[in-house]
Amino acid sequence: MKLALIGAGRIGKVHAQAIYSHPDVTLAAVADFHQPAAETLAKQYASRAASVDEIFEDDTVDAVLIASSTPTHAEYLERAARAGKAVLCEKPIALDLARTRDALQVLSEHPVTCALGFNRRHDPQFSALKKAITEGRIGALETLTIISRDPSPPPAEYVAESGGLFRDMMIHDLDMARWLLDEPIESVYAVGSSIIDPAIGEAGDVDTAMVTLTTASGKLCQISNSRRACYGYDQRIEAFGSLGMLQAQNESDTRLRFTGEAGQVEDKPKWFFLERYAQAYQLEIGDFVAAWKEKRAPLAGAQDGLEALRLADAAELSLREGRKILLDA
Repeated sequence: MKLALIGAGRIGKVHAQAIYSHPDVTLAAVADFHQPAAETLAKQYASRAASVDEIFEDDTVDAVLIASSTPTHAEYLERAARAGKAVLCEKPIALDLARTRDALQVLSEHPVTCALGFNRRHDPQFSALKKAITEGRIGALETLTIISRDPSPPPAEYVAESGGLFRDMMIHDLDMARWLLDEPIESVYAVGSSIIDPAIGEAGDVDTAMVTLTTASGKLCQISNSRRACYGYDQRIEAFGSLGMLQAQNESDTRLRFTGEAGQVEDKPKWFFLERYAQAYQLEIGDFVAAWKEKRAPLAGAQDGLEALRLADAAELSLREGRKILLDA
């Protein structure tokens, strides 16, 4: 596969490394609104810098990975589909449901392999958790607990443009909940506070939130988010069922534990998503390439992006109105 990358920022660099590491993928070109950034990243991985237009017009480019700013995602996804190129798009497709649905309509009219960047589905720990649930290791799943905490809050300027905690941060956890629960979610109830950084509250967002999801059969999922964890990137999942419990724990650099007279000490969790999910990004590229070759659906697709955004919108409405939101089937 000849894969072009749009976006040479922080997440673009992560994807460039993952693309370069795949034996069956060539980084065909790199584009960014800031040309020097595209040139630097392209040179690092023996590629070339190009404009966005050149990428979509190049018949030798098989696929496009969209890692540019969020407002460009839907447009570039549509352009990729119309050009007949497979596409892996970072989340979200858009910050509103109407624009997202428009993009999905273009995909239905111009079918191509389309993956969405819910990289956590590819994490080895979470994949093993999903497999064990599916195989019935804990019997019938009854409750799911997802904890996701960033090491430090983002700047208030970022918050104002991000779409808010539910669409920017929790959307990954909402997708994980859908994937692991594996049945329709009927209601969403959210609470939240701005207790870490007053500037986030002034920007109209929360930095601490909890959401409860209820499925059609009565399964419960609680998601806990915080924009600050002084010890690092806190990413844990617990699945509880009729025959037992499964737990996915934090990753650290060594997993080494010291035990002495004063007690036990372990390494802190890895600091942020770049380190924690480095392997997941590589596996995500692998699944995308395999889906393209095998003409099958990728592990996470555009419809998953729409459904996660629907839950994020419901969570925001619940927080604003202080009530449980019932979802249409």
